[in-house]
Amino acid sequence: MSLFNVFDISATGMAAQSIRLNTTASNIANADSVSSSIDQTYRAREPVFAAQLQKAAAGQEASVGVDVLGIVESDKPLQMEYSPNHPMANKDGYIFKPNVNVIEEMTNMISASRSYQTNVQLAESAKNMVNKTLLLGQR
Repeated sequence: MSLFNVFDISATGMAAQSIRLNTTASNIANADSVSSSIDQTYRAREPVFAAQLQKAAAGQEASVGVDVLGIVESDKPLQMEYSPNHPMANKDGYIFKPNVNVIEEMTNMISASRSYQTNVQLAESAKNMVNKTLLLGQR
C-alpha cells in the first residue's frame, strides 16, 4: 500500500463521518417536532456505510476506504401521546412524536466527532511522514 493511499482512505472516512454528523444533527433538531398523523411525523435517519469492496475485489487496493450507501429511516415505532387540547391533535386527540432518542443521538454525535478527529490526525501523521521522507534526500 502506498503512503498516498492513506490520504484517500482518511478522506473517505472524514466524508462519511461528516454525513453521520449532519444526519445526527437533523435528528436532534427534529426530536421535539409534533404531527397529527403517522405519515407526516419525522422519523430518525441513519447513514449506511460500506467498505469500498469493488476496489478490493478487483485487486486494486490492499486496503480500502468507506462509501456512504445512503440514508435510511429508522423502523422504531413512533411515540403516540394522548393530548386532546394540543393544536396538532388528530380527531381522536392523539399527537405523534418522532422516534428520536436524544441520548443515543448525542452518543452518535460524540462518536462521529471523534472518528472524524482520528481521520484528521491520521492524515496529518501521513503528511508528516511524507515530509520527513522528502527531507531524507537533502542530507
